[in-house]
Amino acid sequence: MIAQFLAITLLATLFMVSPHSLQNATAQSRPSGRSFVTRSPAVGQHGMAATSQPLATLAAIEILKAGGNAVDAAIAANAMLGAVEPTGCGIGGDLFAIVWDAQSNRLYGLNAGGRSPRGLTLEEFQNRGLKAIPSFGPLAVSVPGCVDGWAELHKRFGKLPLAQVLAPAVRTAREGFAVSEVIAHLWQNGIADRRAQPGFAETFMVDGATRAPKHGEIFRNPLLAATLEKIADGGRDAFYRGDMARTIDAYMRQHGGFLRSEDLAAHKSEWVEPVSVNYRGYDVWELPPNGQGIAALQMLQILSAFDLRKAGFGSADHLHLMVEAKKLAFEDRAKYYADPAFVQTPVEALISAAYAAKRRALIDSQKAAKVVAPGNPAVDQRDTIYLTTADSEHNTVSLIQSNYRGLGSGVCPTGLGFCLQNRGESFDLSPGRPNSYAPGKRPFHTIIPAFVTKAGRPVISFGVMGGDMQPQGHVQILVNLLDFDMGLQEAGDAPRFRHAGSSEPTGEPADPTGGELQLEPGYSSETIRELVDRGHRVTAAASTEFGGYQAIWYDAEKDVYFGATESRKDGAALGY
Repeated sequence: MIAQFLAITLLATLFMVSPHSLQNATAQSRPSGRSFVTRSPAVGQHGMAATSQPLATLAAIEILKAGGNAVDAAIAANAMLGAVEPTGCGIGGDLFAIVWDAQSNRLYGLNAGGRSPRGLTLEEFQNRGLKAIPSFGPLAVSVPGCVDGWAELHKRFGKLPLAQVLAPAVRTAREGFAVSEVIAHLWQNGIADRRAQPGFAETFMVDGATRAPKHGEIFRNPLLAATLEKIADGGRDAFYRGDMARTIDAYMRQHGGFLRSEDLAAHKSEWVEPVSVNYRGYDVWELPPNGQGIAALQMLQILSAFDLRKAGFGSADHLHLMVEAKKLAFEDRAKYYADPAFVQTPVEALISAAYAAKRRALIDSQKAAKVVAPGNPAVDQRDTIYLTTADSEHNTVSLIQSNYRGLGSGVCPTGLGFCLQNRGESFDLSPGRPNSYAPGKRPFHTIIPAFVTKAGRPVISFGVMGGDMQPQGHVQILVNLLDFDMGLQEAGDAPRFRHAGSSEPTGEPADPTGGELQLEPGYSSETIRELVDRGHRVTAAASTEFGGYQAIWYDAEKDVYFGATESRKDGAALGY
């Protein structure tokens, strides 16, 4: 008992909010009245962009002001982020998007995820004695889907020539940029595991390929600029066919990889129908598997019957119910979510109200579950970028793009200026499971864009990047907005939690002790004490573990956009 008391006291010291008088003074300095708010939301009449790096936001606004639409702006921002934030994204990774098209008044979903190499079999991993796919190196590489995703978005919705859309990123990659603080930190953390990988040091390290660039240091990537120019001139075929594909093929053969030019040539993105649930009168939209978006919808369905507003933000009841709902959804995630071309995922049943009622009944309001089993609906160091753009015609894009683990596999093909992703690590090497490895298969995906409509009209485009934090983050943002009446910026600034310990689609089992409940500073000592009493293992974590939020809210009554950005990142929201 003494040890537990000391632990609670220490956690309370770590997490305790500011003294009451200081808290009131801070709250009074912001119009919202909440002490944790870092800034006002951006506001704009004609267009809005929110990204995780100011140069990307500026690129999007530049394209909007030049007559481009939200899709043009999103591609420009994503290309820029590949240049200035290679710690999260790049053309060696995958892309997913939800687009509101004002002309047809509907949502479109794009799955631009790549597939595993056709020449790499499960037996190859077994013959090597591997129980899991290595995080770094050529075995983790799958086909990069990003460039084809840009091509599909641009072909269907784009307005400006692709060369004009990519021009800001080309210019910045060639001339250089001053590295921002969070990105410099992630860059430094990412080099240790990758510096020995072929081509990495020459591409992403400086000072004679000995270190990562520092905060404020100018970094140039002329090879990436040349690659982007080739894509601007030749479109997606410049990447997936011809010299670039042959370069990637030769490099992978040289270094023991299996990705071939045939894999690249055969790649295609897929337009998919977003799926939704209604929460507090709003329709929340996610993309179906092979991504994890429906985990957020499952959580919302479970939570819909609880009075979270009455519980109050930051209370033990609020956090306990959210965490228990997450545990239930994530066990289903581990069992059912996979490439629909290989596995029939029961999406409608998983997100149904009836199934949520069955799962909800398993929650003990006073006790944290230690072990949760998946239901039967039929009867970290991972980093990403999320961005959102909107234009004067009310077209809106919710886009997420990633290398998977930060800088990706570490494998950088000769002369191209980017790393190939390590998304293949997400496969399960145990045979006979939904996410088991197979040639030409899309792995389970963590990156998920989100969208909210009401009465068939667009309201919110948002995302929260960061591995398994993403569904948890989506739900926390929506609960903050719709249950606790927070504004768009304060919903992202509010202290977050992250639960770790559920079963993984890679085959890793759940933590039998119930996992860890990681809390940001800002929760009261009383809340922490109650959570510990209910059986939660409460711990602290770095701010980078709690995701990266960007959002746009269209206020139809005022006919303006509000934009929000992540205070834990280097981001910026800007409207005009």
